[in-house]
Amino acid sequence: MATATTTESGSVSLVNISTEKWPPRHRTYFGSLEVRSPEPGDAYAITPIRGCNGVIDMGDKHNMDIRITAREIADDIARELNGDSGEGSFHGVFVAAGPEPTEAELADARRRLEEFQHRLVAAADLEWERTKNPMFITDLERRAARQLGLEKPWLYDSKPLAECPVCAEKIKHGVAVCRSCGAILDREKAAKYGLVGAGRRERQRNQEPQIQSGVEAAK
Repeated sequence: MATATTTESGSVSLVNISTEKWPPRHRTYFGSLEVRSPEPGDAYAITPIRGCNGVIDMGDKHNMDIRITAREIADDIARELNGDSGEGSFHGVFVAAGPEPTEAELADARRRLEEFQHRLVAAADLEWERTKNPMFITDLERRAARQLGLEKPWLYDSKPLAECPVCAEKIKHGVAVCRSCGAILDREKAAKYGLVGAGRRERQRNQEPQIQSGVEAAK
């Protein structure tokens, strides 16, 4: 079993170019660490990683001192975060060679992240072609499409349905005429698309007070 002492040695920069938020990373040799994410408008965020000295319990009251370098800790955390979504995944976290990432390092990280996001979108396209069911598209795939600025039929933000004030049937927001009971909910839109005919006018006049009272009650 390894434990950590308070002695620290060396420092490296763990760089993150993704806006994704991760829960704190826990290790027995340093405790808990939160990996920073870029603030709006920033290209990246840096989490300083420091080395530490650990102690391994060899048993029979024998301990062995070990040194865990900052680079080893940072590589371990970056490997864990980037590999969180399976083989070949990359979430934009890397260890810089110096205190600040170089333009070449940032460009390489952006390229790798974009390639991974395109693979996620391709997998979602195949799933959509097979099932046409948005429930099988993962949040990670949706986030990749948004970050790439792509429009996809499976990319949507579901909204709760409204309720018809006359029959209480669930309807989409902005509906002109309730398909269930025929109540005219938006006269201007209904007239624009020819949904208000001469035969409906009398029923419309009879329903308007009821619709109005229902709308007021819904408010």
